[in-house]
Amino acid sequence: MSTSPALSIVLPTYNRAAELPVAIKSALDQTASSDCYEIVVVDNNSTDGTADVLRELARQYSGRVFGVLETRQGVAYARQAGIAAARAELVAFFDDDVRVSREWVATILGTFERHADIDVVGGKVLPAWSVPPPSWLTAVHWAPLALQDFGDEEMFVSRENPRGLISANLACRKRVFERLGGFSPQFQRVKDGIGSLEDDEWIRRLWRAGGRAVYVPDLVTYTDVPASRLTRTYHRRWHKGHGRFYAMLRADEMERSTVGAILGVPAHLYRSAMADVVGWIRAAIAGHTDQAFLHETRLRFFRGFVHQRFGERLRRHRPVERLYS
Repeated sequence: MSTSPALSIVLPTYNRAAELPVAIKSALDQTASSDCYEIVVVDNNSTDGTADVLRELARQYSGRVFGVLETRQGVAYARQAGIAAARAELVAFFDDDVRVSREWVATILGTFERHADIDVVGGKVLPAWSVPPPSWLTAVHWAPLALQDFGDEEMFVSRENPRGLISANLACRKRVFERLGGFSPQFQRVKDGIGSLEDDEWIRRLWRAGGRAVYVPDLVTYTDVPASRLTRTYHRRWHKGHGRFYAMLRADEMERSTVGAILGVPAHLYRSAMADVVGWIRAAIAGHTDQAFLHETRLRFFRGFVHQRFGERLRRHRPVERLYS
């Protein structure tokens, strides 16, 4: 590719040598011209043969697929390495367990062309079930699976209408990272950690800076949902981890309280937890197991939040500076 492409696709990967070729080939099989985009795959210290797979793909698709090694562990570091290597002014992201639709690149380029004032484009992240999901796993439980569907109408997103666009289907103008900085390692997923907030924390910075995004329902990716993520055990772990990261984030919607905080935890979270305890007991007695589990996930979140805040106090660490007002 002699000139800079219009779009650089950044694909972080960690120990998914078997899945990686499928993800990459979905990005190669596009309706858009092959010379208008590149794929930058960031190997985040994999130990399973990913490096060999990536070398072969880079050889097979020379000039279209490029490999980058990032030895600092964590998806935020990997994305930053990909952004630094990207040659285009538009940068798109998806994950190594995700497949993009054939119109994905064309839709990204067309959307940015139609909306010159937009910083970010996001779309749907739909499930590719490995096995049929259990009956309790409705859309209310999609967050732990990194799924996203805000409906079938195009929608502008900003501080006035904030939505948590996720990096399994995200495209940005590169200059936005120069202005805001990249994804924060403090809130990142490391190896197989779950419940992280690196996407959410970055998009909040965008809203605070007056940035705008557009949700495009025709921009679609599909994420593999293994059977291991269709268990209540996995969802319990995710919500506890998510609570811990939210305690670190100190987001305004969590810190608000009319009567202050108790041992570093906002009082309204105690009230919500008590309501969930009551709701869980009533649902369990009535035999409404799905409703009882929903209350339980909220209590797991509370447990993770409290554990993080109590730990900060016990260790006498200086609390993370509040980021949002």
